[in-house]
Amino acid sequence: MTKYWYTREVNLTFDTALDKVELALWEEWFGILSRIDIKSKIKEKLWKDFDDYIVLWACNPKLAYEAIQNELEIWLLLPCNIIIYNNKWKIYVSTIVPTVAMDIVNNQKVLEVARIAEEKLKRAIDSVK
Repeated sequence: MTKYWYTREVNLTFDTALDKVELALWEEWFGILSRIDIKSKIKEKLWKDFDDYIVLWACNPKLAYEAIQNELEIWLLLPCNIIIYNNKWKIYVSTIVPTVAMDIVNNQKVLEVARIAEEKLKRAIDSVK
């Protein structure tokens, strides 16, 4: 099975990693549509403790527009998810791999957009140091 995620461990505090991820995404022209604090949601809804875990829904408007021009239902698979999380006192940053996620679409123009998005997301994740 092909991995649908790309992950890096970072030697940063959780909050610093989150800030640097958001900046790196901005530098690749991704906006943050939503930020979900999973830790607080689990505490609120299930009354359970959980480690730090943030989901960012990111979107590169130019790429999203190109994709939707070629596949109107594409927003069922968008936006790009990025997670920053703490696992056993280590901080990780992960992103979806768009080419894997979009492979089910069977549209070469959309797959090319996914390839570009993937390059940008990996570059953003790799820059977080």
